[in-house]
Order: sequence, then structure tokens, then C-alpha cells
Amino acid sequence: MSFLKRFPPPSDGVRHQQPDTEALLAGRSLGSGTLYIAESRLSWLENSRVGFSLDYPTISLHAVSRDLSAYPREHLYVMVNAKFEEETKEAPMTEGEEDDSDDDVEPIAEFRFVPSDKSALEAMFSAMCECQALHPDPEDEDSDNDYEGDEYDVEARELEQGDIPSFYTYEEGLSHLTAEGQATLERLEGMLAQSVSTQYNMAGVRTEDSIREFEDAMEVDIAPVVAGQFEDAEVDH
Repeated sequence: MSFLKRFPPPSDGVRHQQPDTEALLAGRSLGSGTLYIAESRLSWLENSRVGFSLDYPTISLHAVSRDLSAYPREHLYVMVNAKFEEETKEAPMTEGEEDDSDDDVEPIAEFRFVPSDKSALEAMFSAMCECQALHPDPEDEDSDNDYEGDEYDVEARELEQGDIPSFYTYEEGLSHLTAEGQATLERLEGMLAQSVSTQYNMAGVRTEDSIREFEDAMEVDIAPVVAGQFEDAEVDH
């Protein structure tokens, strides 16, 4: 294959070196050689010193595959966003035939590295993780920079949006009621008083306890009404 080249094995920053490792591309065996997991790149070389190298930024996925239905031997699976197959000559298009090729689709290549000693897979995977962490994705860094800047000031934002509503006690609220609000409150108090009085008179007994319950009911039932009038007062004010 055209991407196979002759080059010396890496010597600097090698985190793991695995001999007797078969390399496969898209299911086709490239032979047996040595896998070098170095800090700069991932390289595989045959004994004849012919092989290939993969840059970590192009590697989108790596994992230990133990699925024997995908491949009959456990291996290190590596997915690369690049094209490594030899270019094939395309047949000339006939008249009226449309070109179905999609130039926007990113090419993907699947490599499998099968060591003769499968117990080395965990060490191979760990070395891959360590080396790939040294080459972060530039797009991820750009997305992180989008959140840099001044911190969001909640209190200042609220002040920009306008005055924060005030809350009053029962006595303070009464002084802020408009004339219309006071009239409405008095009318509702009278209606509640008549309704509650009728309820207790129907029982036929008026005791001190029932009177206290009557007064408590008046306070509880009127409170929400007063609160609503406070809001009206704020608007009118």
C-alpha cells in the first residue's frame, strides 16, 4: 500500500513497545511487526522497517476490543479520521449519470493491532490514553474559551431590570392601600363576616371557642385578599 514507508523506529518518548503485533487496515492484514506507542505519534513497523505512523489528533477513538464476533482475536481498535487506502481508478461517467460521491464526508479508517500476547492489551491501551492526552483537540480548547470573561453579576442584572418589589406587613400594607383598595377590602370583610357568622349560627351554639375560631378564620381568609391589594397598590403607586 502506498502509505507504507521506510523509516527508523522512534526512540524518544516511547511509552510502550509491543513486538509480534499484527496490524490490519479495514480487515486486511498488513503483516506482523512492532507497535511503538510514543508521545509524538503511534507507529507500526515490520521487521524490514517498513510501516506507517498515525498522528494522535487524527485518532478519534481507541479501545480494547474483546468482541470475537467482530474479529476472532482480542486486539487494540483504533479509528482514524483519514484515508489510507490506495486510490482506485474511477470509471468514466456515462451521460446522464449523477455523481453520488459526497466530498463533505470525512474519511474514516479502522486499524486493528493484534498482539501475540493478549495480556499486553491493557498496557497498550493505557499508553495510548497517556499519549493522546498530550495532544488535546484544538476545537475543544476553542469551546472552552467561549466561556471566559467577566462573571455574571446577578444583583447588578436585577438592578438593571428595574426596582425590586417591596413587601409589607399587614399594618404597613393598610397605609399603602388606595381608596378603591380600602373600599374593596371593607366590602370583602363584610361578606366574609356574614358568611362565617351564618356558618356558626347554623350550629345553634355560640361558645367562647367558636368565637375565637370565628375571629381566626376572619384573619386567615382576609390575609390573601390584603396581599392582593398590596400588589395593586404598588402598581398604582
